[in-house]
Amino acid sequence: MSKVQDESFRDTIGTISKEGKRAWIFPKKPKGPFYDKRKTLSYFLLVFLLAAPFIKINGHQFLMFNVMERRFNIFSFPFWPQDFHLFVISMIIGVVGLALFTVAFGRIFCGWFCPQTIFMEMVFRRIEYWIDGDRGAQIRLKKQEWNAEKIRKRVSKWILFFIFSFLIANVFLAYLVSSDRLLLMIKEGPALHSGTLIALLIFTAVFYFIFAWFREQVCIIACPYGRMQGVLLDNKSINVAYDYVRGEKEIGRAKFNKQEDRASTGKGDCIDCKQCVHVCPTGIDIRNGTQLECINCTACIDECDTIMESVGLPKGLIRYASEDEIVKKEPFVFTNRMKGYAAVLTILIGVLIGMLFLRNDVEATILRLPGQLFEHKGENISNVYTYKIINKTNKTFENVTFKLLEPKGTIQVVGATKVKVKADGIAKGTLFIEINPAYLEGDKIKLKIEVFDGENLIETATTNFMGPRSFN
Repeated sequence: MSKVQDESFRDTIGTISKEGKRAWIFPKKPKGPFYDKRKTLSYFLLVFLLAAPFIKINGHQFLMFNVMERRFNIFSFPFWPQDFHLFVISMIIGVVGLALFTVAFGRIFCGWFCPQTIFMEMVFRRIEYWIDGDRGAQIRLKKQEWNAEKIRKRVSKWILFFIFSFLIANVFLAYLVSSDRLLLMIKEGPALHSGTLIALLIFTAVFYFIFAWFREQVCIIACPYGRMQGVLLDNKSINVAYDYVRGEKEIGRAKFNKQEDRASTGKGDCIDCKQCVHVCPTGIDIRNGTQLECINCTACIDECDTIMESVGLPKGLIRYASEDEIVKKEPFVFTNRMKGYAAVLTILIGVLIGMLFLRNDVEATILRLPGQLFEHKGENISNVYTYKIINKTNKTFENVTFKLLEPKGTIQVVGATKVKVKADGIAKGTLFIEINPAYLEGDKIKLKIEVFDGENLIETATTNFMGPRSFN
């Protein structure tokens, strides 16, 4: 291209006016093959997001993030505080996978998979199209005086927005406290759970604020992923891109004139109809190049292809392409950088799988009571311990007992001889261990204790035993 592209658009964002005020965006309702595919995927993901906390596999909630109790279920695998390293590795895998995806395919996650985009574009925006109409009708309604029609439409929309925000808040709560507890709270009524109701209304207000007012600002201002993509993208990354080589040519953009032979005039294929700008949910002009605000939703691709077809020009003026494909006509290649991310991702997944196979379904921790010395009980030496048994299965252990494997001695549980551990539960208590000094080889020895449920060995724990320094 002979002319230098104007970069002044990077000094501001499309949602802020020159006066520094919020510039409200009224995107045109998208339509086309990409939008149809995105709708199908979005509705599938919506069903998944709404149903995931209510699905159970082997008695475990499919997805749960109980931060208060530090219990997490990921694809029905329960993670307790003792499994925090597994949870961290899972999160790292997610970050590395997202980075690899971004390096290869740009910000496609935002437009196709992000819950914010799915709820905004496929739920709240569609409610708005249904009540307020398309772009032109929305602009006219905003300028319209507050008469009966405007009040009816605004109140109807606000009520529906609140209902859907309340529904999302309930599902969000199910992810946090478990679906069983949420359903129990609903059954018992808000009077017994006033604190939870207040939290639920706060969540509802947050979601209502995001989807009714903040909207695309989440993607532009609040979301850190938009900033991260600026670091990860390069000329070989595939993005929703405008082919400026074809669109501008020698003369540049020009309005369409069906009476002329456009190819012989040197004019670019872009007819400057601005439909790609009108349909953009973040208010950008894709013709300016890769931008922070672009979420790769493909609405501009569908709109541009429709216009190109109507004027008899080839489709694909806006398409999925890399900078090198547009300028150098180079096809997509899996670069060394992508291979590096893929190698790290493969290693991390392998480590996680190995750790999951080595992970115990039951964890028993037996620790000497801090600050307590040994005691003499007849001929034996006694130490006092606290025990904690974590049951990560959906099976209740009705008859848990302890057996000292080495050295020879006895174990006495305080309060009961048998311990019960509920499914996905914890049992805590105190026990005494007595050992004859003849079996002690020093003042501090290591004990090995087996934990049984009936006749089944479910865990083996180790702890220390303290005795006197002299055994004479």
